[in-house]
Amino acid sequence: MATVCGVERYAGAARLVGPALLAAAIQLVGTTGAATHQLTARPLDALAVALLLTGPVALLARHRFAVPTLAVTAVGLLGYLAAGYPFGPVVVSFVFALVSAVCLGHSRPAWVLAGLTYLGLIAVTWVRLGPPSWWALSAVAAWLLLILTVGELVRARRERLVRDRRARAEAVERVATEERLRIARDLHDVLAHHVSLINVQAGTALHLLDEQPGLAREALTAIKASSKEVLVELRTMLGVLRRVDEDLPRSPVVGLAGLDELAARVRGSGLAVAVRRTGEPRPLPSAVDTAAFRITQEALTNVHRHAGAASAAVLIEYAAAAVVVQVDDDGAGPGTAASEDGVAARLGNGIPGMRERAAALGGQLWVGPAPGGGFRVRAELPVPTPTGADPESATSSRGHGNP
Repeated sequence: MATVCGVERYAGAARLVGPALLAAAIQLVGTTGAATHQLTARPLDALAVALLLTGPVALLARHRFAVPTLAVTAVGLLGYLAAGYPFGPVVVSFVFALVSAVCLGHSRPAWVLAGLTYLGLIAVTWVRLGPPSWWALSAVAAWLLLILTVGELVRARRERLVRDRRARAEAVERVATEERLRIARDLHDVLAHHVSLINVQAGTALHLLDEQPGLAREALTAIKASSKEVLVELRTMLGVLRRVDEDLPRSPVVGLAGLDELAARVRGSGLAVAVRRTGEPRPLPSAVDTAAFRITQEALTNVHRHAGAASAAVLIEYAAAAVVVQVDDDGAGPGTAASEDGVAARLGNGIPGMRERAAALGGQLWVGPAPGGGFRVRAELPVPTPTGADPESATSSRGHGNP
């Protein structure tokens, strides 16, 4: 790790110092060579060397102070030429500073300083050599525009890469958040269901322990089975969170295939549960299958804990375009609340969790009094319509409405 960090620091220092050293070498060596052919120019001296090095030294601060660096390189360039020293490749540091300022997002100051430097070059050339030709003026202007355009293109590309990187990071974070919420819902469903059953079965065992030891043994056996199952599901979920056990599935595998086992566990706690299926059972998308099972599980848990019911009826209706989950009981329900919100407030997170599961799939959830008494939970979860399915049958499940 230390080696990697050292390499990264070295690479960063090279990117910072490299252009400055290159500019210094080109300006000093190139100008020294060009001075041998300019006998009328002022000879190079210590001041000339200092002015030639002003720009390269300023480049060391271009990432943090892009605009001041550009201004310093422009002043050094114009000062060198105004002092009468030989012409040569003295603009290299100014070009590096100009491109850096544009790439770092300082476009307006860069364009302004480029324009001022252009006017300064015209003035210096006019004083030293007389009025410049239109061709020379156009060539210098085109050269500056080319540099600025290249800088703008590089800046636009860098900004696009930053946006793409940010969008990918946000997408990853969104997926992670959705996964955490899904696991939280599953965890709530598992704990609420199994702990509720264990609590009731433990109370039954204590009540029957002295008078009917046989029935108490059955209750304790059911407690053992429920606790084992909840431990398995919790271990699976924790494996998803920790990502350390590759032999475990990446998510809890639950679905309507386990409905009969769920009903058997609930019957073991003393609540009579009848399961009925209509339509043509078929494999469902994983998300729909899991949501249908969890909604049924949560509804039966609520019946067990809050309704005071003696029996419950589960209906699974397979339609062409949806699967309908309906749980009816003969109990008093959670109270006499006049709205779903009132019912949800009495039941805690159970009904909001069921509603979120249905809404996440584009479905709907209804809760309230059942016709003829008792309480009903009904969820309609859309399923992609198979190719060639009858449109009328695909909408047959939508005629039931709110119970």
